[in-house]
Amino acid sequence: MYATRLPNRPPTPVNPDGHPHSAVAEAHPNIALVKYWGKRDAALNLPVVGSLSITLDRLRTRTRVRFVPESGADQVVLNGRASEAEARRVGACLDLLREAAGIDWRAEVASGNDFPTAAGLASSASGFAALVLAGSAALGLDLPPSRLSVLARRGSGSAARSIFGGFVEWAHGERADGSDSLARPLLGAAEWPLGVAVAVTSTAAKEIGSSEGMGRTAMTSPYQRAWVEGQEANLAEARRAVLARDFEALADISEHSCLKMHALALAARPGLLYWNGASVECMHRLRALRRSGVPVFFTIDAGPQVKAVCLPEARAAVAAALREVRGVLEVLECGLGEGARLIEDGAAADAER
Repeated sequence: MYATRLPNRPPTPVNPDGHPHSAVAEAHPNIALVKYWGKRDAALNLPVVGSLSITLDRLRTRTRVRFVPESGADQVVLNGRASEAEARRVGACLDLLREAAGIDWRAEVASGNDFPTAAGLASSASGFAALVLAGSAALGLDLPPSRLSVLARRGSGSAARSIFGGFVEWAHGERADGSDSLARPLLGAAEWPLGVAVAVTSTAAKEIGSSEGMGRTAMTSPYQRAWVEGQEANLAEARRAVLARDFEALADISEHSCLKMHALALAARPGLLYWNGASVECMHRLRALRRSGVPVFFTIDAGPQVKAVCLPEARAAVAAALREVRGVLEVLECGLGEGARLIEDGAAADAER
């Protein structure tokens, strides 16, 4: 339903300096189980607290970056449409790569998501993870994943986590320059496979974006201090649950972190209400399933989509239950996925046809 196509281009020949100047990468969105809501430095996208997430499979962003030896503005096409607003964010992130490569060429960027964009499904996370990987490869930069994580964070905070697959922890860091605020893999996707069913309750872009919402919350919510002070204990609890493959413990801390984050945002002035009626009904349905013995829990980010995390054998039943909820438009079934990866031009062109 949401599939998009990137503009087809023939493979770019290798330039005399040995660099192709064009590359394609894919990345997947991630879902935070222990949330990070809030920034200690908005310009550098430094979080006020750490977070822990899972990277999804199936849902993907594919991004092609091509550098051309010309001056002028970057050109960005998102889901088939030129986007000046995204061009500014993308350009600022690409400037970091251009500086590292010692060039000032402009870039042509084409990016597409096969899931709703800017609707609470972490499309910016997968988008900027794919961008920095494709951009660095196009410039011939051999950057380690830790460095890519830092660069992706500059575009979108949660993109730091989509560089990696499976279970990922993002440290808030202490340094003012943000060099220690990066994500690290905690457990691979295959080491503890889980199922995920995403109840899409709206495809519209949210009225208040995450960055604006975080800023308002930090300035006005009376619960901000308690949120920050309790995060390290929450992270330690989630980390132990993941490493022990303890589903019940992970379910408990994940729902706690989710509801605590939304309580924090609800208490802002004016309050931030990211849920709709179907979101609430999905939470009730999932809690009823869990009481009946189905291994499942929910989490919701800054948007109305409800993510149900379960053991793989329960995914079909969980997805069926969510489809019965009035107001659910579609249920996307996923598992845990891998980190960002490069795609050969030829393979990418074949996949786009």
